[in-house]
Amino acid sequence: MDIKVTTLAGKDAGKLKISDEIFGLDPREDILHRVVRWQLAKKQQGTHKTKGRSEIARTGAKMYRQKGTGRARHSSARVPQFRGGGRAHGPVVRDHSHDLPKKVRALGLKHALSAKVKDSSLIIIDDLALADGKTKSLVESFAKLGLSNALLIGGAEVDAGFKRAAQNIANIDVLPVQGINVYDILRRGTLVLSKAAVEALEERFK
Repeated sequence: MDIKVTTLAGKDAGKLKISDEIFGLDPREDILHRVVRWQLAKKQQGTHKTKGRSEIARTGAKMYRQKGTGRARHSSARVPQFRGGGRAHGPVVRDHSHDLPKKVRALGLKHALSAKVKDSSLIIIDDLALADGKTKSLVESFAKLGLSNALLIGGAEVDAGFKRAAQNIANIDVLPVQGINVYDILRRGTLVLSKAAVEALEERFK
């Protein structure tokens, strides 16, 4: 399919032929859900922890005699029912990540890209570069393009001036093409790809 290419200033820069195998699929929510779940699970630190009764620094002596007090039988003050005791079945340090086949991950990225095309939320820009590196000029360019919530994907390396200018703009993310991922594509309203990013993606999925 052919898609319109614009400049950062909002002017027409011709058309670009993009692959239907990457950008023309019928998006499947189940695949997108699986990939996003996999990504978010990998991001979880899993460092939450509470102390069990065996980890509490407290005397191990019997609290009071077994019989004759009229009270319940207790051995240790470290058990969960007492103040200062251990936590029963509390969280422990663990790894939340799980496996997902590479083919499913690749398919998820294709479906995410196709979903943006289907929603008319994909913009191709000839080059993501900014000479002066000023946030003000980039905000003006985004206003011409109608961008307020977007993920911008550059080539192998993002232009330093462009990246610096975009850092102070809310709801705008900038990534090199190696960092493109399903979660970031779906969490932003518009996906902006440079021509270099499109070429890299098509080469990647050959």
